[in-house]
Amino acid sequence: MSDDEVREEKELDLSSNDVVTKYKAAAEILNNALKLVVSECKPKAKIVDLCEKGDSFIRDQTANVYKNAKRKIEKGIAFPTCVSVNNTVCHFSPLATDDSVLEENDMVKIDMGCHIDGFIAVVAHTHVIANGPVTGRAADVLAAANTAAEVAMRLVRPGKKNKDVTEAIQKVASAYDCKIVEGVLSHQLKQFVIDGNKVVLSVSNADTKVDDADFEENEVYAIDIVTSTGEGKPKLLDEKQTTIYKRAVDKNYHLKMKASRALEEKRARLGLVECMNHELLQPYPVLHEKPGDLVAHIKFTVLLMPNGSDRITSHPLQELQPTKSIEDNAEIKAWLALGTKTKKKGGGKKKKGKKGDAAEADTPMEEATNGAPSQE
Repeated sequence: MSDDEVREEKELDLSSNDVVTKYKAAAEILNNALKLVVSECKPKAKIVDLCEKGDSFIRDQTANVYKNAKRKIEKGIAFPTCVSVNNTVCHFSPLATDDSVLEENDMVKIDMGCHIDGFIAVVAHTHVIANGPVTGRAADVLAAANTAAEVAMRLVRPGKKNKDVTEAIQKVASAYDCKIVEGVLSHQLKQFVIDGNKVVLSVSNADTKVDDADFEENEVYAIDIVTSTGEGKPKLLDEKQTTIYKRAVDKNYHLKMKASRALEEKRARLGLVECMNHELLQPYPVLHEKPGDLVAHIKFTVLLMPNGSDRITSHPLQELQPTKSIEDNAEIKAWLALGTKTKKKGGGKKKKGKKGDAAEADTPMEEATNGAPSQE
């Protein structure tokens, strides 16, 4: 690698204040988009409308930032809004012809992403359409996802390995009598890359293996936790439900047909066939657990800053009243007790942060009565 390439690579990581600012600006827009979609999750709400509202908000808000930059800055949706319900695991983002609606007591998983100049923030959140606290197995599976996310947050740090996270989150899910869903990967994020080479497996088995990797300062990760009351081995039931595809950046072909959510379904399918035939796209399939199973999803973006881990995407959980408890599990409580900030050496004066400043406080990721108690 030449000196110029080294300098360019350095400029694109978190050692650059401009890069950090762009990640956080994307995260702020995304957090507000998620807040909007959660507020619209009501009985009889059409899922396609929720997805469009999330996407439109991200497009509108990103259009208003970096308008006067010296060079043109790409920005917008990094991952389309998905709304997956109950035993549907992920990636449900239907076309305009779909009439699916939400119902009372549905467990709704919202997944979305935003980028500014290719610096990506992603988030997933689970919301139950119910008045009052979430109880029973719904609370168990959501508490399992949240506690596993909190543990992962504390283990994704310089000096730790990806396999440390894989082993820990499985133990957390087991404590709630739930399973971590197989096939879900947490990836390192880089500019314009949503699935970097460093990967954290959700479940390690003979069929799925990744290279061992160390977490390093100035890296960014999307930590993806999916838990289930079922077996955690989801299936593809209908290929026609797949509407999200990733572009193969190393392939080029002039498409004869455009495709989008707004097009009528037959023409959209023809466009996708054309793309698939020329290996332009990689599908994100809609997966399902068995009917009656409940699936919870929490995903967050974390910056491994010199002063510690900074989680930049989130939404508060509802109050949870799980049937299982981790109070007597010393190993999980020890993980939760780990700090997320790096203590500075020396006796320099500590900056006085503003009240409620999440960047300075060492707090749990989701503020709620959720089976993962705050650790001081």
